[in-house]
Amino acid sequence: MAIKSDYHLHTSFSGDSTAPMEDMILKGIELGLTSMCFTEHMDMDYVYIKPEETGMFELNTDSYLYELAKLKEKYSGKIQLLFGVELGVQPHLRRELAIYAKSFEFDFIIASSHLCNRKDPYYPYFYENRTDEDAYREYFSSILDNLKAFNNFDVYGHLDYVVRYGKNKDTDYSYDQYKDILDKILKTLIEKEKGLEINTGAISYGLHDLNPCTGILKHYRELGGEIITVGSDAHEPGAISSGFARAAEILTACGFRYYTTFEKRTPEFHRI
Repeated sequence: MAIKSDYHLHTSFSGDSTAPMEDMILKGIELGLTSMCFTEHMDMDYVYIKPEETGMFELNTDSYLYELAKLKEKYSGKIQLLFGVELGVQPHLRRELAIYAKSFEFDFIIASSHLCNRKDPYYPYFYENRTDEDAYREYFSSILDNLKAFNNFDVYGHLDYVVRYGKNKDTDYSYDQYKDILDKILKTLIEKEKGLEINTGAISYGLHDLNPCTGILKHYRELGGEIITVGSDAHEPGAISSGFARAAEILTACGFRYYTTFEKRTPEFHRI
């Protein structure tokens, strides 16, 4: 396996997973991973459609860190375990996000867009009465707003996450169709010395490509982008490192020779 570090993982500390952290670690060791970075969800001021889900994406970071510290000691010498978080970014939360990111000694921070202008692209109402293109463009525009508002992160996660849920998903979707706005996003990331994540979780949604699509990854590299982490977005042990062989092939085809890991917010590059 060319890629031996999974940098997007969720456990029962994330509201959409029931997986015990130790079960995830044992599976990672079984798979031969050298490192795993847990990136539990922290989405402040989320728009909950179902009242019973209120608060499910607000992370109890102290409890999470306590469990991780115990397991890091238990499995020391067998696998490197990193302390990460996936922050749901919204422009009006710039101050709260900045304070939170500085409150803990994270190894790695993913910035993600789970909401778009206070709407959730997970639900069909986001796409109703308009084309997928209109919905996708609103989503990409909101990422630019997020990048203006918040800087304390390492990579932007699943950049075209929105295509997972569109009426036609990524059937009629390509980098060229959205080049005008995607180029602004990529150039901004590079100027800020931030990276991209290639997220293999797209496979489970029936997409033709990973997130982001190959065209985005190729152009990011052509523009000089080098920081690229690889994450399965696994919420249960069976999904850990799923699709990593395909990710390695895509990255190589796009001109990447290395993938990136982080420790104490510092990037390290590993040959693919």
